[in-house]
Amino acid sequence: MERNLSQIPPEQRGIQILPIPGIPLVQPGDDLAALITEAAGAAGLSLMSGDILVIAQKIVSKAEGRLVRLADVRPGEEALRLAQETGKDARVVQAVLDDSNAVVRAREGVLIVEQSSGWVCAHAGLDHSNVAPEAEETVALLPADADASAAALRDRIVEETGATVAVLISDSHGRPWKMGTVGVCIGCAGLPALWDQRGLTDLFGYELVASEECIIDELCAAATLVMGQSSEGRPAAIVRGYRRPDVADAPARSIQRPAEKDLFR
Repeated sequence: MERNLSQIPPEQRGIQILPIPGIPLVQPGDDLAALITEAAGAAGLSLMSGDILVIAQKIVSKAEGRLVRLADVRPGEEALRLAQETGKDARVVQAVLDDSNAVVRAREGVLIVEQSSGWVCAHAGLDHSNVAPEAEETVALLPADADASAAALRDRIVEETGATVAVLISDSHGRPWKMGTVGVCIGCAGLPALWDQRGLTDLFGYELVASEECIIDELCAAATLVMGQSSEGRPAAIVRGYRRPDVADAPARSIQRPAEKDLFR
């Protein structure tokens, strides 16, 4: 016989991931928290304290005006050299360099950099997709400080709804040893970023010595499955029912591996 949620012990309930439909195309200066909460309400999805709101980076960047018109970009010598090496538009390369601390790898079709916020990713996270009707001439940068963006959105959600939620800003990044992109977290407010399980024991009593779980990346990856990455038009989702560990909140930047500990850069 099917049981309702209240009859299931908390440790057996799992989580729900609920995409928020109906969010309109975001423009610079829009009140993103209001747009999201209005769309959620229209879909019958009232935000509740304890929910985790996962928001696609693209609409955060658009609301914050982090857009570049390629017609306004004038490539310098380094951009021209890298454009020839990678086969990319020199204007795009200049926009990437303008939002980067360092170039990590460059070869035909690939430009990996350390973006200005510290994320090592392709093209500094710069993207044409889902930006504007004239997308071939307008690109979006990552938020200047995605952790601060997440914190500000969280405060606005509380103002709008009274619900104390966590906010994660997700982006799609590739991996150095595997094909395909995965949703990852670049901005976090209201959750621990890592769960350090060193010192705990496994089923057989062995002490864990290297286990650090990246909670925020796992949540963003899961939410991306229902948000989509192309024409779905669902740039936000609610994760409900996650039982967070008793660990202090931390920003997404805390998961960045320091360069001196990066054996592959």
